[in-house]
Amino acid sequence: MPRDPLSVLHDVFGYTAFRGQQAEIVSQVISGGDALVLMPTGGGKSLCYQVPALVRPGLGVVVSPLIALMQDQVETLRQLGVRAAALHSALPPGESRNIARAMRAGELDMLYVSPERLLTDGLLDMLDDCKLALFAIDEAHCVSQWGHDFRPEYLQLDTLATRYPGVPRIALTATADGPTRRDIAERLKLQNGRIFVAGFDRPNIRYRIVPKENPRQQLLSFIRREHPNEAGIVYCLSRSKVEGTAEWLRGEGIEALPYHAGLDREVRASNQDRFLKEDGVVMVATIAFGMGIDKPDVRFVAHLDLPKSLEAYYQETGRAGRDGLPSDAWLAYGIQDVAKIQGLIAESDAPERQKQIDRQKLDALLGYCETVRCRRQVLLEYFADALPQPCGNCDTCLEPVEAFDGTELARKALSCVYRTGQRFGVGHVIDVLTGSETDRVRQLGHDRLSTWGIGRDLSKQEWKSVFRQLVAAGLLIVDTEGHGGLHLAPDCREVLRGEKEIHLRREAVKRASRSKSGGRAVRALPDDPAEASLFQALRAKRLELAREQGVPPYVIFHDATLTELAHARPRSMTEFASIPGVGQAKLLRYADAFLEVIEQHVE
Repeated sequence: MPRDPLSVLHDVFGYTAFRGQQAEIVSQVISGGDALVLMPTGGGKSLCYQVPALVRPGLGVVVSPLIALMQDQVETLRQLGVRAAALHSALPPGESRNIARAMRAGELDMLYVSPERLLTDGLLDMLDDCKLALFAIDEAHCVSQWGHDFRPEYLQLDTLATRYPGVPRIALTATADGPTRRDIAERLKLQNGRIFVAGFDRPNIRYRIVPKENPRQQLLSFIRREHPNEAGIVYCLSRSKVEGTAEWLRGEGIEALPYHAGLDREVRASNQDRFLKEDGVVMVATIAFGMGIDKPDVRFVAHLDLPKSLEAYYQETGRAGRDGLPSDAWLAYGIQDVAKIQGLIAESDAPERQKQIDRQKLDALLGYCETVRCRRQVLLEYFADALPQPCGNCDTCLEPVEAFDGTELARKALSCVYRTGQRFGVGHVIDVLTGSETDRVRQLGHDRLSTWGIGRDLSKQEWKSVFRQLVAAGLLIVDTEGHGGLHLAPDCREVLRGEKEIHLRREAVKRASRSKSGGRAVRALPDDPAEASLFQALRAKRLELAREQGVPPYVIFHDATLTELAHARPRSMTEFASIPGVGQAKLLRYADAFLEVIEQHVE
């Protein structure tokens, strides 16, 4: 007799009700229908295929791009009492044979596999002899050339539609704009399935962008002030910057580790393992790190360099706060970041059509950085989503930015770029505008230009903001050869002639105090001293149990579950079972240990 999906949700995963569109999606797949699911990170995508795989008879096959992600999901499911395994290149031969035997014997509920491994003749032949519940294709944006992480091996997954026509397929991603969605549906032959767009909003994440001044010190201040001893990810564009930043943070007392594709494989694996299994580790990384990380208690994601697009920004910042608790997305950027990304686009081997799309994506990202509106509204609109009211949980909401007529300032800036020869960086041009008597200004004779000193009414910091906005508006072009020289763009002529108005944002000078409430998030980390003390005691017990088993702490319980335990303080098995995230397997396995901690703390 088939199991009821709500019973599976409660008994296995410890939740009493589905969220949002989960129930519709689960019903679609259980009934044998195909689906394309767009759901924000932390929105519960995994349950959309895990519950149907446990309700439908047979083996659920999950296609996943990274070994780390597969191992993480499998360990989490085994903690829940689900018979799960992963087939990948890092397994010893004996283990692969054991998994194959379990598949043939019907002793597995779920199998995780990479697209390359799935499409080998040997595994497909083996699946031909198995009863199959479903195919789930995770990180489905990898199939689209318009997406931000295209992987050619995903293109062959359309064979599943023809080889297994009676097996439902569900493709899932957290990041896909309109063209990418259409591309996914076409390439995976999901045109006859239902498309579910659950929205892109991550209300628990606070978005913040700061002008790049002294980025390392700005980052250190942010971590110390708002996230001491908490897990986070810091993204940098280059490998050398990753290693230098990690080393510097360690020198400042922050437990930071580097991660990039150029490191020795064992070092990468060791650093990733520490990040997953220890509390309070900060990973400094290139974008090579992240997609395979299912760690729910990452409290912040910081960017020391500009991402390549809003899709990449959304995907990378989405690794914060997967547990729904308040978290931060922090980015520092300046004009040189724009030049770096423009240079990467220009030097790539992509066809000119793709380069044009990449330039448009960069323009959208710059518009987001310089907006005076609610950042969350601008971000969601990019993905054709909507938020009726400003969020109240981003920097432009908490520290409203004033817009003003900046036409005259823009004309001064553009004129100075022209008069100095369109070959100098922003620092020198600002020196000329503000009348600075530097050696370079005097040697070049720029103190005799008509634009020398015409911008004394603004500070150098304010002029930096003006120039950033003029670059973002496409009125100035930054040299992409690494010298950072400024050039006039064709569109600037109307501004110089006074025929077009330019509105600029005035940088906020007062920083708002941090609130832990963060939008519509679930219960925040405890502020009450007694609850906070119990929460830390529960975390210590969780870490002890995790080390005994050699697993990440969060596969035992998420911070959100520990927060609820600290608040409710259950004193019996029945009360413990009512806490969200406590299924039957974890109740039997862990309740006694955590109840003892609660009892000792209360006494």
